Amino acid sequence: MTVLHFADEGEAADLAAFLSRLLHYDRAAAVRLQAAGTALAVFGRPPSFEVLAVRAVRLAKPYEDGLDVTLDVTVSAGEFLDSVDEAAATAAVPAAVTGPPWAGVLPPRGGWRAERGLPAPAALRAMVSAAVAEFRSRTQELAPEQRTRAELDRIGRDIWSQAVGETHLPVRAVHAAQSLGFLRPAAPAGSAREPVEESPVLLSSGAWLRLRTPYGSIAVRRAGLGALEVSVR
Repeated sequence: MTVLHFADEGEAADLAAFLSRLLHYDRAAAVRLQAAGTALAVFGRPPSFEVLAVRAVRLAKPYEDGLDVTLDVTVSAGEFLDSVDEAAATAAVPAAVTGPPWAGVLPPRGGWRAERGLPAPAALRAMVSAAVAEFRSRTQELAPEQRTRAELDRIGRDIWSQAVGETHLPVRAVHAAQSLGFLRPAAPAGSAREPVEESPVLLSSGAWLRLRTPYGSIAVRRAGLGALEVSVR
């Protein structure tokens, strides 16, 4: 059995928290794991947001038995979470599963460039709060017979598809980042974890946009660019 050794207990705890949040939105969630050297990338797709979430995890060493091959497999998020041992900073890789369609189409590995116009972190969090409040207000104004799934979805698309600031990033990507624990204030000085001062960055590569934060990334395809510029692996 392949065993992953994380750099420290904090990396294991952060991974477990990410997997737990994914499972909150989809109990049958699958994740794609890609590891090379001392880096592990965990890809997931929370269905409520229609985005791709990426959590990078630092490894102390890639594999337990000295294997020098890369790891690329899609597994059950629940089984992977169950195998995480935070105290030992390890996790066993579960048996592969038949991956959902999104797992075969990932953002490109390189070619990313910075985009301008992304608001400050506090403004991003305020934007999400305002969007949530707007959704609640608009749905509460509906008559009982109008509160159909189709109408709620229509209101949601209207709100969450709005662009963030002067960018092409939809608000739903920022909402996903906050809901998955990627968009949060830096740890205060003197805390167990060192404070993270890096602000979120918006990157683009072909048809993809990527909101990168110190805790993880959200990738989404830009509207109207078709099905090109993807990486099928």
